[in-house]
Amino acid sequence: MMSLLSSILRRKPAVLLQVRLLSSYAPPGTTSQQQRIEKILVANRGEIACRIMRTAKRLGIRTVAVYSDADKNSLHVKSADEAVHIGPPPARLSYLNGSSIVEAAVRTGAQAVHPGYGFLSESSEFAQLVEDRGLTFIGPPASAIRDMGDKSASKRIMGAAGVPLVPGYHGSEQDVEIMRLEADKIGYPILIKPTHGGGGKGMRIVQSPNEFVDSFLGAQREAAASFGINTILLEKYITQPRHIEVQIFGDKFGNVLHLYERDCSVQRRHQKIIEEAPAPCVTDEFRTHLGQAAVSAAKAVGYHNAGTVEFIVDTKTGHFYFMEMNTRLQVEHPVTEMIVGQDLVEWQIHVANGEPLPISQDQVPLSGHAFEARIYAENVPKGFLPATGVLHHYHPVPPSSTVRVETGVEQGDVVSMHYDPMIAKLVVWGENRAAALVKLKDCLLKFQVAGLPTNINFLQKLANHKAFEEGNVETHFIERHKDDLFVDPNNKVIYEDAYSAARLGAKLVAACLCEKERSAMKESHSGDSSLLPIWYTHPPFRVNHHAQRTMEFECENEYESSSSKPLMLSITYRPDGNYFIQHQQIGENDAHILEVKASNLGNDNFIVEADGLTMNVSLAVYTKGQIKHIHIWNGPHHHHFRQKLGLDLSDEDETQHKTSFETTSHPPGTVVAPMAGLVVKVLVENGAKVEAGQPVLVLEAMKMEHVVKATSGGVVEGLKVGAGQQVSDGSVLFRVKVSHFEFGSWN
Repeated sequence: MMSLLSSILRRKPAVLLQVRLLSSYAPPGTTSQQQRIEKILVANRGEIACRIMRTAKRLGIRTVAVYSDADKNSLHVKSADEAVHIGPPPARLSYLNGSSIVEAAVRTGAQAVHPGYGFLSESSEFAQLVEDRGLTFIGPPASAIRDMGDKSASKRIMGAAGVPLVPGYHGSEQDVEIMRLEADKIGYPILIKPTHGGGGKGMRIVQSPNEFVDSFLGAQREAAASFGINTILLEKYITQPRHIEVQIFGDKFGNVLHLYERDCSVQRRHQKIIEEAPAPCVTDEFRTHLGQAAVSAAKAVGYHNAGTVEFIVDTKTGHFYFMEMNTRLQVEHPVTEMIVGQDLVEWQIHVANGEPLPISQDQVPLSGHAFEARIYAENVPKGFLPATGVLHHYHPVPPSSTVRVETGVEQGDVVSMHYDPMIAKLVVWGENRAAALVKLKDCLLKFQVAGLPTNINFLQKLANHKAFEEGNVETHFIERHKDDLFVDPNNKVIYEDAYSAARLGAKLVAACLCEKERSAMKESHSGDSSLLPIWYTHPPFRVNHHAQRTMEFECENEYESSSSKPLMLSITYRPDGNYFIQHQQIGENDAHILEVKASNLGNDNFIVEADGLTMNVSLAVYTKGQIKHIHIWNGPHHHHFRQKLGLDLSDEDETQHKTSFETTSHPPGTVVAPMAGLVVKVLVENGAKVEAGQPVLVLEAMKMEHVVKATSGGVVEGLKVGAGQQVSDGSVLFRVKVSHFEFGSWN
């Protein structure tokens, strides 16, 4: 029997998971004295709450959700058996309110609390509070969370255990001048890092002494806002590192094993966006040493349940150093599940029940390769600033035995400024890294989101980059390859190619919209063609007849902004059901007439024939204010067009009222909010003289702090916002007026 099971464990992850689902989890030594968990309160929201609930439901365990005012109708609330309201939208008043969450668990009769990741997942005080109320905390002991949650203390413990450490300062002193002297001793560049929390919040890279004080104080503010603790540690900054972490798991009997490593080097704003397992370009010997070090780290603190030991690998020397231990389930745990064929949330529940680990270290399988791409609502050209808005169109790729989509949102949901902007995690598996990468690229092409900016296009560029394909990754990958990954607005060749693709996309959109309207009208008349307009049943073919219609679009893509020239299209109906579409652009000599045939497949999906090519095209159409937004997906292309309401399909004989798209203009020197957020600090007064690049105020959104700076030297005018005030994306914050006397001219 065991030999048969071992052979099965070497197969695909889908088969592995099926074996785990069908087999009973009752290994020898299971205790019968502890009451088994029958109801779990999930102290979290979004995709991780939904993911925990799926496993609990499969095990027959009931679940309780908690929610803020902003999440009343969210997917995780709908997924639970019960739900309890815990407060207003700000996390500190809801998802970080440990006492309210524990009271909700007691009130609903839940025997256990699963913290997910983020929020209170690494709060030793919360874990202790749960245990003190007689409930089971599905995670490590509070003592381990406390030891590892304090990054300074964890460094000391790991150093004593013989785990290699990066040079730095991990002491208790927090005076900025003392810390500055410690930084001088370590030597620049320096990494400033909060002692608690994770996700890159509060991290700062300081290149020189004159940057230290502002960076240190900013890191303290962001750490306090994100984790409630503002203590900081310092480390020598390794210039060419890889971020490799090891998934570990322990039970309450002292057994600890590792489930191999993940590479999480591709990051922006110190946050991971593509993870993979196992790590590329790693030898078996290195993998073994890394795993052993991780297990030693866990045993040093008496660890049980799921955890991750993070290492930084110096690519110049090949040495690895302990960075920190995350005492929770990681965001990227699905890639490990895919290569070992185990449900880690199920393991967490059984270990919390007092059961031993189901397998030993030498039984842990390693099958194939997996990637995870994090899909965020964010504005990539603005430096990956988080974005807010409505998911007017949300169509993820369908799941399969080798594809997972972990999400906590549905079409029509709002991505708010209060929480993390992650929309979904796309997880794929392949027989090897090359096969998994092919699947990742294909799934990213098919993942459709419209209504707010996302990083999907950027993820496609990452996945297709030659260096990434070869596995040559490190934490500065994005910065090192920025010329390949970001659009240069001054590159005329790229712009013209993109504009040409947009013109073709606009013609395809026009044909699809016409066909969609024709199909809708035929359906509304129940097949009685006598009630239809003559041009719908027998469209004339003569050019310049009344059946010629006009559409005007404006592009709004990565390459085309709201300042682009509008696209004027002339559509002529043919008697065979096809369309002649001509691009009309004033000042251009594009006289190409495209013959297009569009067939409506329903649900805004079409088959379009143009220039001898047959293409599958998908549309998303929605209205915001007086603007109709149309998104089109055509193979690797995704275009976003805006159409002023009233300019849509009109008869040639009618008077056209061509109104240009409204644009918002501001006086020179005006600074607007780069994102919706909360003003947490105003650094200057109205009327103050500032230099170019001088910080004026600090915004916070989605647990991230952003410093708004003066665009030029001058005098600050119109500064009316104050600390605690909410601002919307694009709203005017202040203006810098350049003095003629001091700076040369007035703006």
